[in-house]
Amino acid sequence: MNKVAIYGQSYSISAEKEIQLLISVLEEHNIACFIESKFFDLLIKHNILTKKFKTFSKPKELDNSFDVMFTLGGDGTILRAVTYIRDANIPILGINTGRLGFLATINKECIKNSVELIINGEYSIQKRTLLSVETTPKNKAISEINFALNEVTIARKNTTSMIGVKTSLNQEYLTNYWADGLIISTPTGSTGYSLSCNGPVISPESKSLVITPIAPHNLNARPMVISDVTSISLEVDSREKEFLISLDSRIASVPKNTQVNISKAPFTIKSIIPKNQSFLKTLRSKLLWGEDTRNENNI
Repeated sequence: MNKVAIYGQSYSISAEKEIQLLISVLEEHNIACFIESKFFDLLIKHNILTKKFKTFSKPKELDNSFDVMFTLGGDGTILRAVTYIRDANIPILGINTGRLGFLATINKECIKNSVELIINGEYSIQKRTLLSVETTPKNKAISEINFALNEVTIARKNTTSMIGVKTSLNQEYLTNYWADGLIISTPTGSTGYSLSCNGPVISPESKSLVITPIAPHNLNARPMVISDVTSISLEVDSREKEFLISLDSRIASVPKNTQVNISKAPFTIKSIIPKNQSFLKTLRSKLLWGEDTRNENNI
């Protein structure tokens, strides 16, 4: 490993020691660090860093000469970092300085050990599926950053009334969901918004997507697991003139006569899993699986 990118949220600092430790470990191994420019300015402003580093501010400044992108924050930080690396094929590793941190799996106390495992090649790569959205007519806000790592969500806007989401799979009609909205989730996103709406947990390597209704009025509507090569077409019926489409945390308003087509994106994101981490360990530690005292002997 010779060259890395570092990304953090630029509106606040909550992990001064962790940032300093990460950079210290990298410099100890003579690894060049490039820091996102707004994040770097914040670190300088708060005297967390006292020396100059090279910076980046646009996706085109990151290419396959970078070995890793490190993020400092929570899962939201990783989702924003993905908009920088896009299809550059740069592996990403999240250091959790936030709350739950299901994507950002490296805890504060494991930074040095985890980084050194990566430097020594003791890690694996998981390819994470992304979703792509096309609308008819085209929507400029969606076209600019047209991918989602966690989920694509259709939701009501400016109303307490339900919306109808007419759903077709591979051009065959499935059903019309009457609900507050509809979530199309990747395996990565299955532990996020979809899970909170009673969707299933799916392992990252599964070649599946999940359709999860949000507070459905037709009570027999349940989350559905489908192949990730399925093309999904949605049409929304609403009392309002517009509805919302969310790609992870990026939201666009679109007219209700818009047709929404969702499919697997043509590229993946590489997630780094150090030897001391795994998806099942994350399930136990983040979702507290096995915390029931009746399972103590199985932990």
